[in-house]
Amino acid sequence: MTIPNLITVFRLVLVPLVVLMILQGRWGVAFAAFVVAGVSDGLDGYIARRFDMRSEFGAIIDPLADKALLVSIYITLAVIGVLPDWVAVVVVSRDVIMVMAIMVSWLMERRMEIRPMFVGKANTAAQIGYAATILATKAFGIGLGGLEDALMIAVAVLTVLSGGAYLGKWLTHMTA
Repeated sequence: MTIPNLITVFRLVLVPLVVLMILQGRWGVAFAAFVVAGVSDGLDGYIARRFDMRSEFGAIIDPLADKALLVSIYITLAVIGVLPDWVAVVVVSRDVIMVMAIMVSWLMERRMEIRPMFVGKANTAAQIGYAATILATKAFGIGLGGLEDALMIAVAVLTVLSGGAYLGKWLTHMTA
């Protein structure tokens, strides 16, 4: 077990804490834990690259930890009525479809390497930014007016675009 992998596991442990804090309306703690998770994501990647501590386990668990955090936050915020349900459905559906596609390719023994695409990175950044914004507005009692809606639409559009791009790559791979 490498240091980056331990940091990633720590990020996974933060997921239930963030969800619980949201459910209890403890927005400041939820926001702080989310920020710690974000910093830990950057830190584990930096350490893995800088000190050549990359591992197969890390390559799998790191994106899963990211998805666990984001999906949990979006579902929780929708369940308590902070986000419209459709936003959570779009975010979660994209990830479920991607995981199912990967499983199908493995079952058909046509494994494919998933390489990050620009639209996927932009989508992840938008999802993180929007979640952080929502948590911050709740934690600090600030309103952003139309900016909140603009961020929500950006997340929805980028989520659909990135899901379509990855699905297109997968379909091309599977039918080649």
